[in-house]
Amino acid sequence: MKPITLKDISEKLGISVTTVSKALKGYPDVSKKTRALVKELAETLNYKPNAFAVNLRTEESKTIGLIIPEIVHHFFSSVIKGIISQAEKKGYLVIILQSNESYDLEKKQLDLLVSKRVDGILISLANGTADFKHITDIMDQGKPIVMFDKIAKIVKCSKVIIDDRKAAYTATQHLIDTGCKRIAHFRGPLLPQNSIDRFLGYKKALEDNGMTYDPSLVYIFDDMTFEVGEMFARKILSEHTDVDGIFVNTDLVAIGAITEFNRQGVNIPKDISIVGFSNWFMSSAITPSLTTINQPGFEMGKMAFKQLYRELKAKKKKKQITPKIIELETNLVQRNSTRS
Repeated sequence: MKPITLKDISEKLGISVTTVSKALKGYPDVSKKTRALVKELAETLNYKPNAFAVNLRTEESKTIGLIIPEIVHHFFSSVIKGIISQAEKKGYLVIILQSNESYDLEKKQLDLLVSKRVDGILISLANGTADFKHITDIMDQGKPIVMFDKIAKIVKCSKVIIDDRKAAYTATQHLIDTGCKRIAHFRGPLLPQNSIDRFLGYKKALEDNGMTYDPSLVYIFDDMTFEVGEMFARKILSEHTDVDGIFVNTDLVAIGAITEFNRQGVNIPKDISIVGFSNWFMSSAITPSLTTINQPGFEMGKMAFKQLYRELKAKKKKKQITPKIIELETNLVQRNSTRS
């Protein structure tokens, strides 16, 4: 069936389209009787306002774009929940796209969101993103962008982050404090800022405790998967039998490593202690349970939307937008993969 329009209602009641529009909006210059008749008929006919027309008039789409590296990751699923919890309160629809850690796909998705006339964009960068012109070009058009988690320090936009360097330092210090003497690091890819900062935190903790940094103990991987954790566990056992502690960039890889060590008869934490990062729900289900850094995904999502909403309101009022850095706290969750 063809959607009901204001004209359909006006013809049935024998009044002007303008009067119908005013009646639905509750204008006082339309009589109470007419307002009641119009609203009753609109409800009977299941009239819905033309969102596209409203958007053109208000210059708002009431939609925002969200680009994340991967949806299935526990941390990003928590971020999505946090964003949507706030967006619904403000009447915004969230268009969620996944970059699959691809710079080229990320660029295409940003273009798509702009073509869909989203009001603003939230983004966590793909691992492969080293150039940021596709982002700054959109910002130059006046479109607010807020980055979270995987960010670019040189892009002058608001960001919601954690102190990755401090969190990694805490994780490594915990391994040292519980007796580890030879600590490896499963780093992750080279490019993302959070991967860089976690590596630097690991390295600084070693240096501050008088331990020699050994680059051969840093394992770099592009895909943060369970299988990568298994593979690096085997490498540790064949290449560095003296390693007694590992700080891992993300929980999924750490869980893969624990699984392989269990398979090989390695006693965790007696032989090797392991600390992960993000506090994925499986961290408490694996045996032994994984000591990890708790990363507040839901709160990060909430704060990212709130900041974007503030910037959307400022833009509407033609106010200057000052980029803001919002840093959230992390904490170590000690479980059974490290000694007490």
